[in-house]
Amino acid sequence: MKNKSVSTGSLNFRITASAAVGLIMCFCVLNVVIIAAKAYDEGAFGQGNSLVRFVSYYMDNCTSPMLLKVRGVEFILLILKLIFGSRSVRHKLKPVEDLSQMAERINNGFAFNEERLIELESAIDRISPSAGDTVLRTGDRELVGLEKAVNDLIQRMRESYAQQTRFVSDASHELRTPIAVIKGYADMLDRWGESDEKVLDESVAAIRAESANMTRLIEQLLFLARGDSGRTKLNITDCDISDILREVYDESRMIDSAHTYAFESPAPVPLKGDAALLKQTVRILVDNAAKYTPAGGSITIRATDAEKEAVFTVQDTGVGIKQEALPYIFDRFYRADDSRTRENGGTGLGLAIAKWIVDRHDGYFEVVSMEGLGTRMNVHIPKS
Repeated sequence: MKNKSVSTGSLNFRITASAAVGLIMCFCVLNVVIIAAKAYDEGAFGQGNSLVRFVSYYMDNCTSPMLLKVRGVEFILLILKLIFGSRSVRHKLKPVEDLSQMAERINNGFAFNEERLIELESAIDRISPSAGDTVLRTGDRELVGLEKAVNDLIQRMRESYAQQTRFVSDASHELRTPIAVIKGYADMLDRWGESDEKVLDESVAAIRAESANMTRLIEQLLFLARGDSGRTKLNITDCDISDILREVYDESRMIDSAHTYAFESPAPVPLKGDAALLKQTVRILVDNAAKYTPAGGSITIRATDAEKEAVFTVQDTGVGIKQEALPYIFDRFYRADDSRTRENGGTGLGLAIAKWIVDRHDGYFEVVSMEGLGTRMNVHIPKS
């Protein structure tokens, strides 16, 4: 089937002509109605064949002065309709006309010949995936938009690749330490474990501890990997952040007798969220507070019902965070104090996981900390 292209001028003529024909038909009907009304008033129908009588009456009166005046008014209305109707149609079709002209200019001005295609292929071949400063350049002004789109895509791919490479490198580094510790104690067991009970007990305890740390690290890595790939789906339901905080508060008091825990909350603080993931966030914050608060210190867990958001707070009287470290505490594997974190069994991934969860709830963190005084972490979650 051949494609038929219709210009807007031709389309304008057709629409205007169709409207004029419709108006003429209305005028004809109006003339017939006027004469019929006049014939009825004068009793012209009489007896017998009314249709024949009406036709005869119409022929006799179709040129009467009254009808001539009516036709004059109709003629003026028809002319006005043709003039202003055509202008109105032309105005409404202007965007179509502009689009048609633009398409024609593009078609005429962008002849993608074989030489241009070869140049584009060569420019793409010159792009290096590893070189961060290599971009697509063709030298063709008409391909500027294409170059920008391709270069933006390449930049995003490089950033993603660099992030994945850094993630794998950090994970490998983190796993290397517990593996080395386990190997060292395994060697000690092999040499002196059978004859030295102290070496046996120490080695078994260390291997168990490092195995637990490595298991926790792998679980956290898998959580972040699933989140980055979009495989972690949130189960959004109606929940009460106050109930979630109280559960973590009760658990913490039961397993940690070295610190004093306090729980503060008004009436229920409702919101929509994934209760399990929000509870995981609270646990991470409480665990961090316990790690960096000396024995005898206090940890406060608080829920606040704001107007449009639910806020929960974990506050401690611990060592605090250095001001220069605050911008990086949510980065993966970042440790403000590497040695102290390792002593406490930290992986450097807890806060990164907490931030991932809060981000997925469209929330944000507010962190206030001073060295020697403690840290307060507020988490704001929108209610809807």
